[in-house]
Amino acid sequence: MSHPLSSRARQAGFSLIELLLSVSLFIIISGAAFSLLNMAQKRFKTEGQVLNSFQQGRLALDMIVRDVNDSGYPAANQFTAVAPALTKYAATPVAWSPNSANPCAIGACVSPGDFDLILEELDNTTNNVEWIHYQLVGTTLLRGSVIKGNGTDPLGDTSAPGVMFPYATNVMNNSPAQITQINAAYPGTFPAGAPVPVFTYYCDSPTGPKLCTDPTIAAFNLANNIREVEVTLIVMIQQPDMQTGRLRVVTLNGRGHRVNPNQ
Repeated sequence: MSHPLSSRARQAGFSLIELLLSVSLFIIISGAAFSLLNMAQKRFKTEGQVLNSFQQGRLALDMIVRDVNDSGYPAANQFTAVAPALTKYAATPVAWSPNSANPCAIGACVSPGDFDLILEELDNTTNNVEWIHYQLVGTTLLRGSVIKGNGTDPLGDTSAPGVMFPYATNVMNNSPAQITQINAAYPGTFPAGAPVPVFTYYCDSPTGPKLCTDPTIAAFNLANNIREVEVTLIVMIQQPDMQTGRLRVVTLNGRGHRVNPNQ
């Protein structure tokens, strides 16, 4: 006959129902924890993509603004000795194309245009003036620079093979395929559903800088008369929000102001 204590010892423990309840509770808690972890990972990845797109767009914007601020230097009238070569001075802050002796009007130029800008400024490395070209092609903002030529076309020189390189991607300012979709997610991003210029120009006038296409200053609407350039970059992250499936878009704005008084 078994001892009473050993019998009670064998009976101690959890019943089958208790074990099933415990396992079920553990599975529920674990599932909730993993679900929260997965959600956090998706949020982290999405926010990382937004941050990367913002930083890339901000870098491009800051560079354009800096180049506009530095454009038009050094001017020809800053040289008092023998007239220097054309590559040694900036004849104009903003170069224009089609190339001619007379500057074109904004709206009639190929460059400067809504998505195309060529600046003249000093390259401190070579001590020559260079043409710096920004151009939006599709959804890629390109940048390139060459030493300013003697009487050649700035658009042709800077568009030569091997000059222009991708500088910012997913720039949606002139992407008709996405305009409606972006406007649905972010109303007003594209007013009237039209592309948004990357570059908007303000020309000198007797009453200060005004929008170059303002009809009240029609006589001053010339490429070499540009005083300020407003820059707008609408940048979309590569993938929709991983949680909501919504597009993520950032709009960056800046304005460059050429300060050279001799231009």
